[in-house]
Amino acid sequence: MQTKLKIQKGDMVVVIAGKEKGKSGKVLSVIEKTPAVVVEKLNIMKKHTKPSQQNRQGGILEREGPIHFSNVMLLCPNPTCQKPVRVGMKQDEDGQRVRECLACGVIIEKA
Repeated sequence: MQTKLKIQKGDMVVVIAGKEKGKSGKVLSVIEKTPAVVVEKLNIMKKHTKPSQQNRQGGILEREGPIHFSNVMLLCPNPTCQKPVRVGMKQDEDGQRVRECLACGVIIEKA
């Protein structure tokens, strides 16, 4: 079952559970099928590669692995708030759905 995630590419998030708990970073990609997010410089995994035409060297590559979206919280962009917050959806004057910080009520712009 696919769900519409309230975390988007480019958002700053804080990990609230798991081995990376307490660390923060920028979302590089959102995987809606799983649902998970890939966060910059967090959950580093090692990938073993054989030499090939594209990659002549081969060896061990380090890259970011996915983190389930329930284990991250959005970091509020409002300078007065600046903490991990829940995100709600509401309609603005134009009738478009926008994300809203439920702690301070600030509308979160799309990154």
